[in-house]
Amino acid sequence: MLVDSHCHLDFPDFAPDRADLLARARNAGVGVMVTICTRLSKFGEVRAIAESDPALWCSVGVHPHEAEKEGVGDPAPLLAAAAHPKVVGIGETGLDYFYKHSAPEAQARSFRAHVAAARESGLPLIVHARDADDDLCAILTDEMGRGRFTGLIHCFSSGRKLAETALDIGFLISISGIVTFKKSDDLRAIVADVPLDRLLVETDAPYLAPMPYRGKRNEPALVVHTAAAVAKLKGVEPAKLADATSDNFFRLFTNAKRAA
Repeated sequence: MLVDSHCHLDFPDFAPDRADLLARARNAGVGVMVTICTRLSKFGEVRAIAESDPALWCSVGVHPHEAEKEGVGDPAPLLAAAAHPKVVGIGETGLDYFYKHSAPEAQARSFRAHVAAARESGLPLIVHARDADDDLCAILTDEMGRGRFTGLIHCFSSGRKLAETALDIGFLISISGIVTFKKSDDLRAIVADVPLDRLLVETDAPYLAPMPYRGKRNEPALVVHTAAAVAKLKGVEPAKLADATSDNFFRLFTNAKRAA
């Protein structure tokens, strides 16, 4: 069994065929999916999707793009939502300086509130990182010094410094279809060095479809192509990679249950 540890099933891209999408995922051997919240105002929709199927779980959080409009200054609203039994993680949160949809200060403030929620709830923090490695490393290291919490860097496509910082503080690293892209040699070199027991795989669907589907709508079934690429980099059979990443997922996301 494979786990798609990060997808966005509430996005409009999936409204017409969500049931068929889940069937394709099951047929591909994807037994568990986490649909990720990016705005608190949309949490009800995200939660309802997770409630609709025993293979689905969800998170609660505010994407850094939305930090100025919907960012949180304290963990209370996140903790209230996280009390629901289908919520398995806090986020996605983090820093994104590429698009600059929100000011860095607003992103950092919301990010730290998410860290506090992860620390208090015991749920893992789901971190988005783009063009902000130095600040992310500084905040993660500082916050870990204030009290431990668990988490992962999702859709990892950053530099070696962030990978090493994440591993040093006990985080896992989740790999998306980017690892299959032709110009991702630097990423592949980093993934080859990450211990197998610290890796997850994901789609980030509907984005970042792996080769040979690049440019098309991504969906959970396609995580098998990312997993195959990671297995090749790690020098293991795809079945071993599937078992390892699934075990890693359930070790980190302790509120999630394996589908019957």
